[in-house]
Amino acid sequence: MAPSRSMPVPDGLDGTRVDAGLAKLLGFSRTLAAETAEAGGVALDGRVLGKSDKLKAGSWLEVEWSEREEPQIVPLAVPGLTIVHEDDDIVVIDKPVGVAAHPSPGWTGPTVLGALAAGGVRVSTSGAAERAGIVHRLDAGTSGLMVVAKSEHAYTALKLAFKEREVDKIYHAVVQGHPDPFAGTIDAPIGRHPKSDWKFAVTADGKPSVTHYETLEAFRAATLLEIHLETGRTHQIRVHMAAQRHPCVGDAMYGADPQLSARLGVERQWLHAMRLGFTHPGTGERVMFESTYPADLRHALEVLEQD
Repeated sequence: MAPSRSMPVPDGLDGTRVDAGLAKLLGFSRTLAAETAEAGGVALDGRVLGKSDKLKAGSWLEVEWSEREEPQIVPLAVPGLTIVHEDDDIVVIDKPVGVAAHPSPGWTGPTVLGALAAGGVRVSTSGAAERAGIVHRLDAGTSGLMVVAKSEHAYTALKLAFKEREVDKIYHAVVQGHPDPFAGTIDAPIGRHPKSDWKFAVTADGKPSVTHYETLEAFRAATLLEIHLETGRTHQIRVHMAAQRHPCVGDAMYGADPQLSARLGVERQWLHAMRLGFTHPGTGERVMFESTYPADLRHALEVLEQD
């Protein structure tokens, strides 16, 4: 028998999308919430709702869903994934493109946690089983630095540091065209894209999102930026730059010019997590780790410099 729950919608969720509401009420992942709604498993006062319909406070919510297998961590060595630093509390890795932070429904590629498991690195058990030790994420298509918690204390301390915006997250990005002004701050809320499950967008009811950028070098067709993330929303840099009509080169999802991408030989967004700084949860000292550009991004820069 399929599990089910029924309850009145609390006042705090009035006007909330169905998928977001189920995530908060029942602890569903957004994916499970969306699948449940799409299968006709969500009704409000007897009327079946879609995932993007809105909840109404005081109305009677009925939810019936199918149990699903949670993704498992599969130990698998990842060529090109390097450990930059490791101690009893943390492991800092330099992630290559094409690697997700952790397993998730629909992802069949390699993961950071799988690579660490294959290398015998034991991480914190805090968090959901398939995301144990993960305190922040990089998109599979974004390369660069990530920190993973090894101790339970480090997990708690780092999660709080990211939440309180106490972590220095510095990225380099090559974007199309030339941002005006050359340096500035983009302060625009980001939420789910109204017409696409996999995209995000600047939306009036999105979460506060702040991106600081400055120009490092301007080329004929593109600009190399240094970006400091104040918040850490999914796809934040990609969404904010696309909203300014300067999408990351190679970022087809957010409107990059395919001809320019092909000329530069990039098959993913030109975006790299360059530096990562935080208070070490074990020693209390401020630490900063640095990366270098991987080969595909370096090649694209060389082509731009020759224009």
